[in-house]
Amino acid sequence: MRAMKTIFLAGTLVLGAGSLALAQSASTVGSGGASSTPSGSSATGGTGGSAAVGGTSASTLGLGGTSNGENGTSSTLGTGGSAAGGTRDTSSSKLHGNANNMNGMSKARAQDKGIWSDSKTHTKIHKGEVSSRTKSMAHEPGGPPVKSTTGINTGQ
Repeated sequence: MRAMKTIFLAGTLVLGAGSLALAQSASTVGSGGASSTPSGSSATGGTGGSAAVGGTSASTLGLGGTSNGENGTSSTLGTGGSAAGGTRDTSSSKLHGNANNMNGMSKARAQDKGIWSDSKTHTKIHKGEVSSRTKSMAHEPGGPPVKSTTGINTGQ
């Protein structure tokens, strides 16, 4: 009989300890590169990230590329984000500029009763260089948020 009480108490402790904290995660990644020749130059790069806690998640991504040669400059930039799992999920993306100066920004946030996941990415092309920065965070009440930040710049 004594062994049964010990097993029951151990099971109660495990269940109690499991309900104290949620798993939080935040991660970011980035990569970029550039090349130059006597006839022109090119650069490409971007960053992205995601965060999750308590069934909420948010992710953003930004990527840009530019090429400058004898026939002029050509650039492209894309950005986006998504949020899910919360009672208040928001995401937005904005792009503006021209081939020599482009900016893109994406934000995503999922929130539910004090628990939230958040990600932001800002990517830009300026004077033949690509730069991008992503910051992702996840938070649950009672402690600090977990954070991850990554940035790239193809310039010297």
